[in-house]
Amino acid sequence: MKLRLSTILLSTGRVLTFPTSQKQPTTYVRRLYSSHNPSDLFSPRLNGLDKPTVWHEFSPLAQEFEAVNLGQGFPDWDPPPFVVKAMAQATDPLHKRHANQYARSYAHLPLANVLAGEYSERWGREIEPSTMVGTAVGCTNALFCALQGLLAPGDEVLLLEPAFDIYFAQVQMAGGKPVFCPLRPTGDSDTDASTHFTLYMSEFESCITASTKVLLINTPHNPTGKVFSRNELSQIASVLQRYPRVKVISDEVYEHLVFEENQPHVSMATIPHMWERTLTLSSTGKTFSCTGWKVGWAIGPPDLVKSMTAVQQWCNFSAPTPNQDAIALSLQQAREPYEGFDTYYKYFLENYRGKRQLLMDALKSAGMKPICPPGGFFIMADTSDIDFPYNPAEKTIAMPCDPMPRDWSLSRWMTREVGVTPIPPSAFYSASNIPLAQNLLRFAFCKSDETILEAHRRLENYFSNRNSQ
Repeated sequence: MKLRLSTILLSTGRVLTFPTSQKQPTTYVRRLYSSHNPSDLFSPRLNGLDKPTVWHEFSPLAQEFEAVNLGQGFPDWDPPPFVVKAMAQATDPLHKRHANQYARSYAHLPLANVLAGEYSERWGREIEPSTMVGTAVGCTNALFCALQGLLAPGDEVLLLEPAFDIYFAQVQMAGGKPVFCPLRPTGDSDTDASTHFTLYMSEFESCITASTKVLLINTPHNPTGKVFSRNELSQIASVLQRYPRVKVISDEVYEHLVFEENQPHVSMATIPHMWERTLTLSSTGKTFSCTGWKVGWAIGPPDLVKSMTAVQQWCNFSAPTPNQDAIALSLQQAREPYEGFDTYYKYFLENYRGKRQLLMDALKSAGMKPICPPGGFFIMADTSDIDFPYNPAEKTIAMPCDPMPRDWSLSRWMTREVGVTPIPPSAFYSASNIPLAQNLLRFAFCKSDETILEAHRRLENYFSNRNSQ
């Protein structure tokens, strides 16, 4: 008898597979990991990283309770037609794209040329395509290679948290030491995320030591939606002038999702004195709704780009050529009129602006206070007014500490009882800063309008009925 398998695509890009006959996926995952003891096999660099993550816990839980999953950060629709067409052109010999064999390890030159042109125009600086552009298998791979290339054992990497969980893991695998500086909440959920989540410069500088090698910054920021202003980046740069050893890796994958005209996206590389020390990472997985294509890149001075490409040439060698070529074609087409808008980018932004409002309304209907994100496609919501049966003694496969944090317990309860799955932000904090997440939940609006409206219906029905009793 053939075993039928089901899969869950985790928001990190990983795929979890389990038997379809397994009626409780969370039980299957727990059993899978509880029997796993790799201590005598795995490198110490993987200490703790083989354990289940927040994605292993909440994706199966959402499926088990047939919840609307607003935790996973990838679109639930296909790329626009011109992007799909570009992939067909890239692989069809009739179009003479010559993109079916290995690419140049640094970057497929057609893509490097397009990127160099775009960043030269955007930054007012000449970007040389053969030495200042490197491509990789997604932004995640670009970051991995860069950290492997830059860090020596014991070097410290400063992370601003909440921080995407991959950052911590990749620093550890490169032999580095993560150091955490929190974006502290102002306490006023009526402000937008850029104001609500504040980096205090004195605290930031206190985290820098003689061992600090890299500052890893993310703007627009996941999970908060904060967009770092030119003034904030300039203050960070001013601090870094006192620490010439520190390089900056700037993750800017949400650069085209910036909603407010008075809060434009600003690249750290454009701040005075920072070009020479900044490696800028991005991709189009989010922009073109093709996260599975995994094409990312690094832009910067030749020595920093080489820190990434020198590692890549000895592991995956290059990103898949057809994918790179299709993205090169798509980037050019995206600047053309699309669906009544001047460019695809403007259409893309307005589409997401509507989704942001739909989710804001849904969260308000449940008594939560959404902290409006000026960028990205996540909303952090203040849940302090929600009363639920919090059980800190509960144990699960991936909870970040014991006792279970409030946000973790609330995410599980909301999945089971309401039928809507968020992600607990404590997954993005170091142990000492987990209390900052206790009254927060993260929701994704990179979903169809129908999905968000169904979440709204469930939230409103549950909390209105409960409040009327």
